[in-house]
Amino acid sequence: MSEYFDQLCETMKWLGEQPNTIFIGQGVGCAGTSMTDTLKDVPPEKLLEFPVAENLQMGVAIGMALEGLTPICIFPRWNFLILAADQLVNHLDKLWRYSAGGYDPKVIIRVMVPSVHPFDPGDQHNGDFSTAFQVLLRHVRVVRLKATASIAAEYKRALHHGGSTLLVEYQDHYKVVPSGVKEGAMT
Repeated sequence: MSEYFDQLCETMKWLGEQPNTIFIGQGVGCAGTSMTDTLKDVPPEKLLEFPVAENLQMGVAIGMALEGLTPICIFPRWNFLILAADQLVNHLDKLWRYSAGGYDPKVIIRVMVPSVHPFDPGDQHNGDFSTAFQVLLRHVRVVRLKATASIAAEYKRALHHGGSTLLVEYQDHYKVVPSGVKEGAMT
């Protein structure tokens, strides 16, 4: 795999070592997505496999955060996160305002922009809605992880920053980068 993928694995391991973190989502406790392999060094007791119920998943993550946990809420495709947009946009993003600053739950959201080569998963699975969500979200930070060097720092910032963060990963960067090709230059 690539340096990008290796850095994600190391960062997920580090997050798994932190107190009160828990990883929830599809392909978290069971194999099934490219993101699953980034969790190989996370303690199994911190992995909570979730059914295909994205809005419920985000709601549960918000509840966990309100109870003092730091959920890392994983959506293997942007199109899946759209199904949780109600919880994300109307609740997680606004709760600090509704409560006059009394509640500011921390949810770390991982979402991936899938590769379309060599297999295109189709229009219902291959979107990148980063720009649209940057417009929709007022309090939740949206961070695009295009460079390997930013991965650890941005996840650490998400853990230590007040409020929630949505981190966008790129499956094309999970792949091995041929020698002589600058990482991020592949499409």
